[in-house]
Amino acid sequence: MENELFVDKVIDVRFDEVDSLNIVWHGHYISYFELAREEFGRQHGVGYAAMRANDVAVPIVSLQCDYKYPLSYGDRVMVRAIFMPTPAAKIIFSYVATQHKSKKIVATGRTEQVFIEPHSNELLFTPPEFYKKWLKKMKVAS
Repeated sequence: MENELFVDKVIDVRFDEVDSLNIVWHGHYISYFELAREEFGRQHGVGYAAMRANDVAVPIVSLQCDYKYPLSYGDRVMVRAIFMPTPAAKIIFSYVATQHKSKKIVATGRTEQVFIEPHSNELLFTPPEFYKKWLKKMKVAS
């Protein structure tokens, strides 16, 4: 896709993330998505700090994770967070997590975040101005 924005984040599977069968507990995949999404924000200048600086919050309102293959202690997982443009007042990411060495897909997913006013928790029905400017700067068509 032209102008596709994404980041790849490599994460080491820690001992405390696996169960007695040496398999990563399913909830940690969501944390891996979060780490990749945070890295996207840092690299592209639209992270949580930028949101706070512009007096908005972006809670997750929808989350999906499809598990394909288990990870184990000692594995490295590479999570690609892909920004999915939308005209709606929300931020959508899709994710592809692969076992770093084998390149086998271990999980895929998607998150949706909405813009809210952080003091009242009121939903914003249009994207904030700074975000519109960011989209234009990044040449992202929504």
